[in-house]
Amino acid sequence: MLNILEQIEQWIRDFLIESIQGNLSGLFDQVNETVGDIAADVAQTPQGWNAGIFSMVRALSENVIIPIAGMILAFVLCYELVSMIVEKNNLHDFDTFNIFKWIFKAFVAVYLVSHTFDITMAVFELSQNVVNESAGVITGETGIDFETAIGGLAGQLEGMGNGELFGLWAETILIRFTVPILEVCVMLVLVGRMVEIYIYCSVGAIPFATMVNREWGQMGNNYLKGLVALGLQGFFIMVCLAVYTVLVSGIGSAANIHAAVWTCAGYTVLLCFSLFKTSAVSRSIFGAH
Repeated sequence: MLNILEQIEQWIRDFLIESIQGNLSGLFDQVNETVGDIAADVAQTPQGWNAGIFSMVRALSENVIIPIAGMILAFVLCYELVSMIVEKNNLHDFDTFNIFKWIFKAFVAVYLVSHTFDITMAVFELSQNVVNESAGVITGETGIDFETAIGGLAGQLEGMGNGELFGLWAETILIRFTVPILEVCVMLVLVGRMVEIYIYCSVGAIPFATMVNREWGQMGNNYLKGLVALGLQGFFIMVCLAVYTVLVSGIGSAANIHAAVWTCAGYTVLLCFSLFKTSAVSRSIFGAH
């Protein structure tokens, strides 16, 4: 009878050890693969990310938004001319040079509205160059091999009691269910940023039409700030990835397997939280509302 109980206990023990090793071996593979692809995804331009969406957004901008921006621009220029004329004692102190100044403003405004898409793309091309340069600096490996990171994993598992093994097995099962959620969060940040870029590009002509006027120009200035902030958000994403890479590289210094598992999970949660915060941080730095 005692022999049968020992065999059952050994079977349970072998099952737990094998399950734990299986869970740990593929626990963060999906997240690591997603994190490893962040640099490639962030470095893509709006045209390179999805050519079909890019063409649709450009068509909307040129065929729908620019005509509306043209009407807004006509109103803004008329308002600017009237304000310029009545600004100095109702024409009594009017300087004819102001007419040339108004013509120059009108030329600049028409150029901005008619070349809106090219200007916005130039901003993102510049920001993508910054992202590509930063990607060359980040050389760390985000992949995690617990057998390599924690030397003698099998030996440590063999030295645990059944109760501790069962607790570790429950931990790995719980984290295994939450890791795919974290992976989706990482993907949502990247896709959400690209969608926001397309939205910004589609309506750029309207805020550009207001930039020549002092009172209305705040709309255009804030749009430019938001455009730069959105472009350089990719750089801040790369910084988060660099920090994650450094933190993960030190996972082998954990005191035991429990600490290594939860530390790695904590770093991954921190990465997701940081990625979600990159948009707010970028807007705060550039003063975009």
